[in-house]
Amino acid sequence: MSEDLKPHRYEAIALSSESTVVAEFVPEPGVREPGYQSEAALERDFIAQLQMQAYDYLPLTSEAALIANLRAQLEALNKISFSDAEWQRFFGTCIAGANDGIVEKTARIQEDHVQLLKRDDGSTKNIYLIDKANIHNNRLQVINQYEAEGTRATRFDVTILVNGLPMVHVELKRRGVDIREAFNQINRYQRDSFWAGSGLFEYVQLFVISNGTLTKYYSNTVRDGHLAEQRSKRGKNKTSNSFAFTSWWADAKNRPITELDGFTRTFFAKHSLLNILTRYCVFDVDRKLLVMRPYQIVAAEQILQRIATSTNHRQLGSVAAGGYIWHTTGSGKTLTSFKAAQLARGLPEIDKVLFVVDRKDLDYQTMREYERFEKGAANSNTSTAVLQKQLEDPNARIIITTIQKLSRFVASNKKHPVYDQHVVVIFDECHRSQFGDMHAEITRVFKRYHLFGFTGTPIFAENAGSRGNPLRRTTEQAFGDKLHTYTIVDAINDKNVLPFRIDYINTIKTSEHIKDKQVPAIDTERPLLAPERTAQVVGYILKHFDQKTKRAASYKMHGKRLAGFNSLFATASIEAAKRYYAEFRAQQQDLPEAQRLKVGLIYSFAANEDDPDGLLGEEEFETGGLDASSRDFLDAAIRDYNTLFSTSFDTSADKFQNYYKDLSQRLKTRELDLVIVVNMFLTGFDATTLNTLWVDKNLKAHGLIQAYSRTNRILNSVKTYGNIVSFRNLEDATNDALALFGNKDAKGIVLLKPYAEYYAEYQGKIAELQALFPLGTAITGEAAQKGFIKLFGAILRLKNILTAFDDFAGNEILSQRDFQDYQSIYLNLYAEFRAVSEAEKESINDDVVFEIELIKQVEINVDYILMLVEQYLKKKGTGEDKEIRANIERAINASPSLRNKKDLIEQFVDTVSTKGKVDAQWQAFVVAKKAEELERIIQDENLNAEEARAFIDNAFRDGAIPTAGTAITKILPPVSRFSKDNGHGRKKQTVLDKLAAFFERYFGLVS
Repeated sequence: MSEDLKPHRYEAIALSSESTVVAEFVPEPGVREPGYQSEAALERDFIAQLQMQAYDYLPLTSEAALIANLRAQLEALNKISFSDAEWQRFFGTCIAGANDGIVEKTARIQEDHVQLLKRDDGSTKNIYLIDKANIHNNRLQVINQYEAEGTRATRFDVTILVNGLPMVHVELKRRGVDIREAFNQINRYQRDSFWAGSGLFEYVQLFVISNGTLTKYYSNTVRDGHLAEQRSKRGKNKTSNSFAFTSWWADAKNRPITELDGFTRTFFAKHSLLNILTRYCVFDVDRKLLVMRPYQIVAAEQILQRIATSTNHRQLGSVAAGGYIWHTTGSGKTLTSFKAAQLARGLPEIDKVLFVVDRKDLDYQTMREYERFEKGAANSNTSTAVLQKQLEDPNARIIITTIQKLSRFVASNKKHPVYDQHVVVIFDECHRSQFGDMHAEITRVFKRYHLFGFTGTPIFAENAGSRGNPLRRTTEQAFGDKLHTYTIVDAINDKNVLPFRIDYINTIKTSEHIKDKQVPAIDTERPLLAPERTAQVVGYILKHFDQKTKRAASYKMHGKRLAGFNSLFATASIEAAKRYYAEFRAQQQDLPEAQRLKVGLIYSFAANEDDPDGLLGEEEFETGGLDASSRDFLDAAIRDYNTLFSTSFDTSADKFQNYYKDLSQRLKTRELDLVIVVNMFLTGFDATTLNTLWVDKNLKAHGLIQAYSRTNRILNSVKTYGNIVSFRNLEDATNDALALFGNKDAKGIVLLKPYAEYYAEYQGKIAELQALFPLGTAITGEAAQKGFIKLFGAILRLKNILTAFDDFAGNEILSQRDFQDYQSIYLNLYAEFRAVSEAEKESINDDVVFEIELIKQVEINVDYILMLVEQYLKKKGTGEDKEIRANIERAINASPSLRNKKDLIEQFVDTVSTKGKVDAQWQAFVVAKKAEELERIIQDENLNAEEARAFIDNAFRDGAIPTAGTAITKILPPVSRFSKDNGHGRKKQTVLDKLAAFFERYFGLVS
């Protein structure tokens, strides 16, 4: 029989269960409806589409019907019939416990979805709330216009029930309305309808918001956190609960699916939605629900697919069994790799998952990240002996180690049973060290492995350099096929990371006739280390630090109020780092302590400080390799740090590691203003409070993108980009790196536009403002008011960007007084629209979005007012006092945080004496008023006086009113928690609202 006629034997490549994310989304052809679509019509069409996708529509709108349906669904899923007594017991303890809130109910779905039913005959039975193993056993239903009677009657738009439990809630707005208003609808639920009755709506895991044209999704953690902030009236303290943390759905090629129609066909496909709920949510140890983004889901599924196909094709132990994931820096690689590791661990054929990092700083950070997701899953190890024990323990399924430790284990164990086990090896940030001899040794001894690498900046032929094994120079050579890509361009388009803004500052004058003009920096190391230049660079940083790091803006993080952001300073060498640190000390020594920047310094021995291939040098935690002068200098800098923070670190091995950890933590909590580094912290370090990188170092390719990416993590609406201030001419290197890791057009997306373009747009908006809304002319009619709000909001957003440009100072066009007057009008409209929203059960303000956070960074503070009061006293009776009094009123009206203190300030101005110091009189006045108002609240609400005073003292100490926990219940008068009208909940909310308003009024006024 000829070769051609022999029967071929085909082996099935893995038969995947349906992919969660569609490979390529193609909109359905059809004629777009030209007519107006109301919100009700949008809702009808959405429900009809879900019915076509086999969702059952239920016309129920009451809690009794919801509970009856839940019972029927759980009976069907578990093939059981509850007796009435069994159902009452099960419902009261396992579903709607009196003390359960959103966190407890989320934990039940994510971690404890099998509950125990005690039967009437004394036996027990497992009851599944959701079937995670066989997702199509779950039944999906859709309801709409459900009525909840909380503190006020509310109707919810559309809710998806899974086995009778509300798990996805959809908030719709008509086309043309900003979808942030759908997000802001939670303000109308803040009182809070979701806890009403049995609190079944607290089982909602995911929220979807849409105006038909744009559609996004997010987890209940984002919503619950946003509610907590709103309840405490601290909306300006934008955190991960803000609209910025909502996500687009997309296809596997990262193309967003924004229309509700396409979103419904893909995201709400039954298998996709159930996969997201059961597999692609992570409930971390901070009790936050993280829902993965489409590109993260695709990457995890591609890894599982490759494990299955390569196992079937008997390709274990080769590059064909693995691959790499190219997801840009800052896009959540640790969560993706964790989920991939967790799912791989669950495959019956896999014995171990090894998670390998290449440096201790990454090991420390990655370990903390892993511990967030699953306590104990990441069995980090400190020695080869511990690693050996874990490799031999069948219960240690996921192990974190460094490549150096794994290499040492291999070197000292020529033979070991683990080498024959079926293992998955995942490399986080798979850069150069995995390409060397250690990589070769590890892949030589393990026989049945799958190797996967995650990187934000792959090594291609173009940036591979010329050293090392020519067969393992690129990421593809070392790890195999590229399984999924999500570039910096994708991430910025999706608003998952911020774009960059780059200043190229020259500090060397080339000749007398060139004044302080920015010209390309001279790229030679000797003049770059000259004392004159070092002094100029430090002088520039000190002069522009507040401007670049936006120190006028405040926000709240981890319960503390912070002002602005912080920064890293990347230097070319240890010698440069030392000189800069000494110069900061010299220039700051005469400043009052409160005005000095808190500057840190860290470096360690690195074989190559400046790598010719653009890879950042490998810095270990080895200070022993430093020369005596560098080590002594670092010890002295650490002593400065110890004095600043009452610590006791030095450069000895263990204490230096602890110094690194402490320093990194203080960077993240913004306790340090600036840290001078050589290579440390420029890769793998994440701190959302970092917004500026000062650069006096040649960077290119991979190293450049990695370093820049320290600054572009999303935090809040004030942080709109990552700031790069370069004292070298890195323009060509930046463009080349963006072309390599984005695409040739990446520059226009990744970098902010030039100053001139923003300023031209700003000029146009100001001209429009002055023409349409001249000061002194009333803005009448809702349409005109909405037009003003939209226009002034756009001006605020532009001004937020322009303030970081040095050229903007003095070119603001509007005088400070005119800007204050416009701001007062804006804030007045904000107060009016909110009042209408509070009064109306259904808001009429669905298309109004206010940029209050941006106003708060340019607001007037109390010190400014007191300065005006001092002027007022000096001019009293001269006629000029009326003008100053008008200035005081204008300044208060233009400040969001002073408007609620207006009566206080006016009373103070009326009673202040010319004899004493104004600020001392103000403090005494505020202390007395504060005590008087608190006593009034205690009496009016019949609170426990001692507990209430302690509660408020703690709030002022911590910077926020605590809305969760038992502290609030201790101060309330006794009310039955279980009364039918929920008197406890209503009373608690009333007291919280009063105390929050009191706190907001006095916080920051008393020193």
